[in-house]
Amino acid sequence: MRLNIHNETATLKTVVFGIPDSFGGTPNLQDCYDPKSKIYVASGEFPTQDDITLEMESVADVFFKYNVEVLRPKNIENLNQIFARDIGFVVGNTFFVPNIIADREEESKAILHILDQIDESDIVRMPSQTRTEGGDVMVHNDYVFVGYSKEEDFNTYTVARTNQAALDFLKENIKAKKVIGFELNKSDQDPYDNALHLDCCFQPVGQNHAIVHQEGFKNKEDINLLKDIFGEENLIFVNKKEMFEMYSNVFSISEKVVVSEKSFTSLNNKLRSLGILVEEVPYSEIAKMEGLLRCSTLPIERL
Repeated sequence: MRLNIHNETATLKTVVFGIPDSFGGTPNLQDCYDPKSKIYVASGEFPTQDDITLEMESVADVFFKYNVEVLRPKNIENLNQIFARDIGFVVGNTFFVPNIIADREEESKAILHILDQIDESDIVRMPSQTRTEGGDVMVHNDYVFVGYSKEEDFNTYTVARTNQAALDFLKENIKAKKVIGFELNKSDQDPYDNALHLDCCFQPVGQNHAIVHQEGFKNKEDINLLKDIFGEENLIFVNKKEMFEMYSNVFSISEKVVVSEKSFTSLNNKLRSLGILVEEVPYSEIAKMEGLLRCSTLPIERL
């Protein structure tokens, strides 16, 4: 299997796409490990199996339309396997196997049949002291952006998923690109103040644009750096409500095609004004679990 990921927007050839099968239903409130899920469990509005299946099928149809090869995890009964992004990530020609939170460890076993198709020399298994999830790792040409938390926050918040050790490891092991860490704001209780992953508050789209929620970043200088890299005029800023709805978690099939939630009217219109074709899909039920389109996908190869 060929690995080739150098950015978020080149033409997609192969992707691992999560599965909705037997996802376990509504969890107990005390078992939720993100604040947005807690809201919808408490209100009785957590998505159903039928909701999730319908939404994921709509995205699979878009992949079929664009001749994307879709790989799926193996089903594990009563396990949420929607968010494939976090259980691995490709940088360049290397597949990184991270250490994710204990609540999600079983998910990693579901892609062993995919890892078996990759040359072992192209797989890096991150050491035990590192913690990260793929939603915190963003490849952008000469850069790899990593959302992370320093020790105090990492040891305080359940929603802190990437630690300093992981950032340091990636800096040491990705020599061909500049690895830059961005500290994220975290909250276990308020989803409007919580950037669960970097892709919940930032994502490149098109040729040189990016969606940004400034308040997701702890340090103003990181926003200034993004302005320098992309050009301030090329940043699409979203507010807290839009971040909560997951505006920055769309997914690019190419520089010219983006898959987006159909209710993101202002964002979708902005993308169209940039010459991007927007494939609108229903994904608002899955969004209740604090993940959206990028969270559901693990790109293997882009052309």
